[in-house]
Amino acid sequence: MDPRHLYADERLSNYCVYCGNLPCTADHVPSKVFLDEPYPENLPVVQACKKCNDGFSKDESYLACLIECALTGSVESTLIHREKIKQILVEQPRLASRIQYSRHVDESGDIYWEAEINRVKNIILKLARGHVFYELSEQLLDKPKVIWFSPVCMLSKEQMGSFESPQVPNIYPEIGSRMFSRILLAEDLALFDNRWRVVQPGRYRYLVSWSGSIIVRFVIREYLACEVNWD
Repeated sequence: MDPRHLYADERLSNYCVYCGNLPCTADHVPSKVFLDEPYPENLPVVQACKKCNDGFSKDESYLACLIECALTGSVESTLIHREKIKQILVEQPRLASRIQYSRHVDESGDIYWEAEINRVKNIILKLARGHVFYELSEQLLDKPKVIWFSPVCMLSKEQMGSFESPQVPNIYPEIGSRMFSRILLAEDLALFDNRWRVVQPGRYRYLVSWSGSIIVRFVIREYLACEVNWD
């Protein structure tokens, strides 16, 4: 089976993966705001309605800028490494001011950022739903059991080791899904190819695990570790 062409039930593709309404646009998962040009070939794409596709963009820009500012330690655009984020901060001074307001320095001189939790979780859940549909051809509109995120630098070796380790699947995914095609092609991996998918090195990678529950993990900019878990 060619993994570039899926054979899942076509009825699964007639709705927006984020809300269930009729789709009319294609959405990259992850959004290009988390990546740099030149973009990788064959970026993951799912179907979405225009309302969802447009509705996530502000929070995606916020999260991408927050991560870059945290890595730099400043909102000053001249210090930002990623050109795309520099441009956003210059063109959206209100966003830059909002992020600047969340910057704090503790008594020891360490910088920390007070994230807008709901906006961050909104994008983490959006990305997780997109990855699940892209890999497993499953739509998950119900509320997950866990939405978790943390800077990688704040995780212990044990926590990071657990995060990096995929579940060992004990059931087959949706017949005809992308993950199913990878199982058939992965004879050297005991039939299950459940490795991390690197969308762009140093920018974004993700892992979808399924074994009774569905767990999506991804790392943005090798800085923010995220996990969403559905029972």
